[in-house]
Amino acid sequence: MNESVKDELKGKMHELKGTVKEKVGQLTNKPELESEGQEEKVAGKIQKKVGQVEKVLGS
Repeated sequence: MNESVKDELKGKMHELKGTVKEKVGQLTNKPELESEGQEEKVAGKIQKKVGQVEKVLGS
């Protein structure tokens, strides 16, 4: 598996984990967990985009 695909998959996993943390933080009224989830979700989106760009550039 090439690096661009790995980045995309890792990014999707971070997005998923972030979404779960965000929802759990909302349900349990823990703003710090909700914020952590939002940050992880954004990081996942960035990593996924990096993978997509690498794929386009042929890296």
